[in-house]
Amino acid sequence: MGLVYGNISLSNPVLPQFEKLEVKCLVDSVSTYLCIPSHIANQLGLVALETREATLADGNSQSVPYAGPIQVTFQNRNCFVGALILGNEVLLGAVPMADMDLVIHPKLLELSVNPESLNVPRGYAK
Repeated sequence: MGLVYGNISLSNPVLPQFEKLEVKCLVDSVSTYLCIPSHIANQLGLVALETREATLADGNSQSVPYAGPIQVTFQNRNCFVGALILGNEVLLGAVPMADMDLVIHPKLLELSVNPESLNVPRGYAK
């Protein structure tokens, strides 16, 4: 399977005077968090709330700033999450994907809403 990218919107629901950003993101269902580069955090007016420990792709752990809330929008779906301020591109992880009920189509290399719940996101609350 190749790399999957999607287009999402990021905004700061606490400080709406900051412009909503349309960004291309790497989609990774193995990663947990939304990750954003520091320049995106600055453009959204986000301030680090705490530090989290993140295990990186090479297996090493690193302390990274964690900020939020961030509103993430993909097509007709929204969620509110925190983000690790890390890396040089936006990465959409499993938590926001699950919250918006999004799926990856490996054959098409694309992100989409769950075809079994096109109009309203579905999830488990047990």
